[in-house]
Amino acid sequence: MERIISVKVKYIQILGTVLAAFYGVFIVFLYAAEPRSLGEVTSKAISAVESTVTKGQVLTGTYEVDRERFNEGLTAFRSDNFILARDRFERADPEKRDANTQFYIAYSFYRQGWGRVSNDDDLFKAGLEALQRVPQIDPDFVSKDAGLQLRTAAELRNEFEEGLKVTAGDFNPFKLIRERK
Repeated sequence: MERIISVKVKYIQILGTVLAAFYGVFIVFLYAAEPRSLGEVTSKAISAVESTVTKGQVLTGTYEVDRERFNEGLTAFRSDNFILARDRFERADPEKRDANTQFYIAYSFYRQGWGRVSNDDDLFKAGLEALQRVPQIDPDFVSKDAGLQLRTAAELRNEFEEGLKVTAGDFNPFKLIRERK
């Protein structure tokens, strides 16, 4: 009889320790996430779990791009909704480890910032910054998308750099009939 009671006491102690640990983790989460409402607690908890899972995939070598979000981004990109496209691409590749996704992010900055008369320098600079990740991930990257006129990081970088320069060609009236790449 005494042995049965002592086993139950051990289980109760273990259960108490586990509950205290979960409570401690919950308090640390609340402190780190700083939610402003009860509804925000769940959204921040979901993003924290997703981030943890993604980091675990990176560590185990099983990281992959979220194909559903990538395809949503591609659809938005092709319909010229570049802000939505970048959001979907960034959610598809939160660790910024896929050259193709990073190339599309940079290309979306190019397409949104391109203008017949002048280019948006801020978007072009942001695109150049995003484009720097592509050769770091895959130095020989070539896009397989036949719908893109610029298929390599070097070609896109050249367009960004030329777009940021102010030259005499910028004042050429024939510039108004050029097509976006």
